[in-house]
Amino acid sequence: MKRLLLILFLFSYFSAFSQSFYRYRFEEPWSISAGIGPTQYFGELYSFWKYNEGIQPDWHANFAVNYIFGTHLKARLEGTYYKISGQDPPSDPRAFRTPRNLHFRATNIEVAALIEYYWHPVKVNNITRHLWNPYIFAGVGLSTNNPQAELNGRWVDLRPLQLENNPYNDKIVVFPMGLGFKYKLNVYMDLKIEGNYRFTLTDYIDDISAFNINEFYLDLVDDYITGKNPDRLRLAIRNPSFVLDNGEPDVDKILRNNGRIRRGSGLTHRYDGYLTANIGLEIYLSPDIWDNWIFRNRIYEKRFRFW
Repeated sequence: MKRLLLILFLFSYFSAFSQSFYRYRFEEPWSISAGIGPTQYFGELYSFWKYNEGIQPDWHANFAVNYIFGTHLKARLEGTYYKISGQDPPSDPRAFRTPRNLHFRATNIEVAALIEYYWHPVKVNNITRHLWNPYIFAGVGLSTNNPQAELNGRWVDLRPLQLENNPYNDKIVVFPMGLGFKYKLNVYMDLKIEGNYRFTLTDYIDDISAFNINEFYLDLVDDYITGKNPDRLRLAIRNPSFVLDNGEPDVDKILRNNGRIRRGSGLTHRYDGYLTANIGLEIYLSPDIWDNWIFRNRIYEKRFRFW
């Protein structure tokens, strides 16, 4: 009887230990991830491609749900809260943009669907996941678009004012694409580093597109003189050469100049965009993650660290 009890005990112990170990061999297709990092806008008030203008960084945070559907492929549904801004003062003198004295800021939300392709296979058991794994990704998404500028101590929404007489939507289509790198921290979690540039189909992320105001300056002046919407002229023309000492636009000088006042950068061959770089974590949603990682079962297993 003693031998039988001992055999039963050992069998139950090693069975439990074996189950504890072999659970790491399950494939876990679902995961969640989150990250945070800097954001850089590219447009009429900033050009990394043509001039050397330093950086004007803001920040963003994102959250995503991921699903493995192929040997090297993952699908990702991601939401991002981001801030972007731009202004003339850091402008490269070769751009001849400083006299405009323009600026903007925006706080937007983006939702995107992406496909990731990994160097090493991802459709593997949790325990055999690779220690490091670079990847590329691309997708399509939708973002809000709400640029603002400061006027007399208050921030004004620019889109409703239509400063260039060219209405644009408060939603924009974006095409995210970039590179990433993942490092396996443990069975359930990866560290991820990623760079993501968004191409867009709009030139109005910063509310600036036209090279100068000569095509619509008379409408701006009329709104200012009649008092219908004087802020349009105040926000469209901030060049010190066309502003009076009291901060108001010099209407006479604007009219004499026939509206040939610089507004855009002249870079008409591309749309605006923005870049994010982030560091974050990805957690694989194993059924036993709470019992065996967060609240580790200490009866049948030791503190193994699986790589």
